[in-house]
Amino acid sequence: MLASAKSIRIAKGKKVEAFTPADGREAVLKKAMGPSGNLRAPTYRAGDDYIIGFSDDLYNDWLK
Repeated sequence: MLASAKSIRIAKGKKVEAFTPADGREAVLKKAMGPSGNLRAPTYRAGDDYIIGFSDDLYNDWLK
C-alpha cells in the first residue's frame, strides 16, 4: 500500500517526519507502525499521499 505513495508523512506526538518509498521499506514501517503492530491511527490516503498519525500542525498544513 505505502509502496505506491508519492509522499508519506508520519506524526508521532508533535514530531512529524516525511518519507518517500525510496527511503526504504524498513525505515518507513518502523515509524508508521504502532505498538499493536498495525498502522498508526488515524491513517489517511489522499491521492498518492499518506498521512499517518495525529498532529494538529500536520493536519492544518495538509488541508491548506
